[in-house]
Amino acid sequence: MSRQQVFTGSPWEPLVGYCRAIRVGNRIEVAGTTAMQDGVVVGAGDPYVQTRFILETIEKALKELGADLTDVVRTRMFVTDISKWEEVGKAHGEFFGQIQPVATMVEVSALIDPLLMVEIEAEAIIES
Repeated sequence: MSRQQVFTGSPWEPLVGYCRAIRVGNRIEVAGTTAMQDGVVVGAGDPYVQTRFILETIEKALKELGADLTDVVRTRMFVTDISKWEEVGKAHGEFFGQIQPVATMVEVSALIDPLLMVEIEAEAIIES
């Protein structure tokens, strides 16, 4: 089966050995995505802004692989402060309110940069 990959140019992709998103057949997996742009954290201290930025990044990756947000069947949200869940949930709802994929949100002790508050993964299935 062929593999299509999306790379963002992040210096970590070749170092760690991963891509932003991959399509194999009709399945698309989007790697844990944070609010980093050109090595700078977007929306430091604001989980709502970070979540919106992350979901916009995920949406771009999906489009590069022939999908869109309506094809998403699962999201996983990792937050560093679960008390901020409503801000993260509000942004998630703005993107997925009508789509309603299954979703998980868990608190983690830290992300790769202390200014990052949210990381999101997504899975999508498209018609073959």
